[in-house]
Amino acid sequence: MKRRTLAACAAALLMTAGAVSAQTKWDLPTAYPTSNFHTENILQFAKDVDAASGGKLKIAVHANASLFKAPEIKRAVQSSQAQAGEILLANYANENPLYALDGVPFVASSYADARKLYDASKPAMEKLLAAQNIKLLFSVPWAPQGIFSKREISSVADLRGIKWRAYSPATARIAQLIGAQPVQIQQAELSAAMATGVIEAYMSSASTGYDTKTYESIKNFYDNQAWIPKNAVLVNAKAFAALDADTQAAVLKAAAEAETRGWKLAQDKNLEYQKQLVARGMTIRKPSAKLDADLRQVGEVMQADWRKAAGPDGAAILDAYQGKKS
Repeated sequence: MKRRTLAACAAALLMTAGAVSAQTKWDLPTAYPTSNFHTENILQFAKDVDAASGGKLKIAVHANASLFKAPEIKRAVQSSQAQAGEILLANYANENPLYALDGVPFVASSYADARKLYDASKPAMEKLLAAQNIKLLFSVPWAPQGIFSKREISSVADLRGIKWRAYSPATARIAQLIGAQPVQIQQAELSAAMATGVIEAYMSSASTGYDTKTYESIKNFYDNQAWIPKNAVLVNAKAFAALDADTQAAVLKAAAEAETRGWKLAQDKNLEYQKQLVARGMTIRKPSAKLDADLRQVGEVMQADWRKAAGPDGAAILDAYQGKKS
């Protein structure tokens, strides 16, 4: 009897060990706080994967650049330091022009056009990432980008010499074209940079303005709707391939749902964040005709720069996008 009990215990221990060894854990760093809608969406994605995989895959979301800073996340995923991660595509424009496309001013200024641009560029993006040992899981847009400024501005001339946050090659290029002083500041450092006067203006969305309490230091937001950048959630290709077929299917299903949910959230939250900014003392201003015209000239220069850098492959993507728009 005693031998049977010992055998049963041993069997139970082996079963438990097998269950533990079958469970996979991923780290997923992101640069944004838990209150940001992108992070909220990713947290829901992680819960959905857990449920759909029957607990076989657990994803730990590390928010607010707590595991890796924003510029480090893609490299961390590529090199297997983290199995997955969220990036702002435009941050990697220096690697390949394709990453910069949704950050080029006035290529796509509405959500409908941003979606068409995403659809046109997605096959090339997936191919590019695959060559870097990365798989694209899903992508979610930000709100249309405008200018937060301590000064009231009626034209680009009013921005000359201003201390301008440059968080990507595109925003650094804008600073160069408008005569501002670029200062490289990532989102996790933005609140302190504004409070100490390190920067006086930057281009981003209402959600960033709310998350970083921009209203405490800057009181003007010009709703230029210049472009709609996207974040992408990536996974290390080898880490994904190591999952069994059912778990892979669970991840892809949850990713598709997160993408659909995220695009709707982006639009719903944009209006909500603008209301929150106004409630906290910020004035949302319509750009003057002169400011709009000046910025569109900047956009034309940057679009020409992008076409030259991207070559025939880039031209094909833009042609496909224009065909979707028409």
